[in-house]
Formats: sequence, structure tokens, C-alpha cells
Amino acid sequence: MKVLLVNGSPHEKGCTNRALEEVQKTLIKNGVEAEIYWIGREPISGCLGCGACRKTGGNCVINSDKVNEFTEKAKTADGFIFGSPVHYASAGGAIISFMDRAFYSGAAALRYKPAAAVVSCRRAGGTATFDVINKYFTICSMPIVSSNYWNEVHGSRAEDVQQDIEGLQTMRVLGYNMAWLLKCIELGKGAGIEPEKENKIYTNFVR
Repeated sequence: MKVLLVNGSPHEKGCTNRALEEVQKTLIKNGVEAEIYWIGREPISGCLGCGACRKTGGNCVINSDKVNEFTEKAKTADGFIFGSPVHYASAGGAIISFMDRAFYSGAAALRYKPAAAVVSCRRAGGTATFDVINKYFTICSMPIVSSNYWNEVHGSRAEDVQQDIEGLQTMRVLGYNMAWLLKCIELGKGAGIEPEKENKIYTNFVR
């Protein structure tokens, strides 16, 4: 079993990464492989809405960033944690553009796999950012993994997050719960239990 922890911050070793490290350590402790994947600092394009990924087997036509690389990695992952800093009371622009394209082009590699959002903020905007990221999971048939509080840590630097003992505990509990759910799913698959599936129905409200 493997979990990809996506660091959506422009700072590779900042607050978001420190939160993800706490989850990573807990997953490894519980026998789950865990890799932190940083989206980097290079510009990430938003989705063009061109639909070309439907003809390329799930690869986005934009190859100038890490979206396609992530989608390829996602095929062999069993669960996901997406982390973001708070920018203007919402998720950072880079992770939004990243997730827009990853979920639109690479949904097949994500569907039915457990996921969770992790947020870092200096003071406020954490729950709004948490809500934004969770919406990606609920449109992709992904079970959402919870903790004993909203998955957020506070601080301006990684050293500050180290002092947020409640926030770090929230990350550890998230790791425990992710590991537990992955093991439950694995047992279910071994017993032949799979979700019922239907073809997607698309409608609009134009008469």
C-alpha cells in the first residue's frame, strides 16, 4: 500500500511540508509506504477545458509542469493527501491549477481511492481552504479520511508548526485513520467487495 502526499506549497520545506511529514511518519509506522510529492515552484497552467485528455488516455496536453508526472504516479498509489497553504483565505493558486487538471485528466487514477486535505495557515482561512480541496474528492468517488479535528496546522514557518502540538496530533490521527481505511479496503477487495458502478449521466438546466 502506498500514499502520495502532495505538497502544494511554493516552499518545499515550509509549514505544509512539516504537516505532511507528520502524516508520512505515522503511515510508515503503520506499514504504509508514503511519498511526499512537491509540485515545485514553476508556473502551473490552469485547465484549458479543451477535452484533449479524453483522447490521450488521461494525459494533459500541457507538458510544462508536473501534472502528468503526478497522474502517472497516482496509478500505483492507493491513497492521497493534498496539502496547501492558505493564500487570501483559500487554497494557493498553484495547487488549485494542479488539482483542476489532475482531476479532470487523470480521474481514472484517483477514483475510489481514499484522500484527505491538509492545510497550513498563519492565523485564519484554514477551514475555507479545507472545504475547497475536499470538493475535488467528492466529485471523484473518493472516500474522505478524517481526523479528530479539521486537518490544519498553524504557523508562519516550519519551526512554528513544530510548536502546534494539537495540529501535529491531528496529522498523526489522520495518518492512523488513512492506514486503517486502506487496510480495510484491501481486505474488502480480497473478499471480492467492490463499489457498484454506473455510467455518468450529464445534464444541464437549459430547456
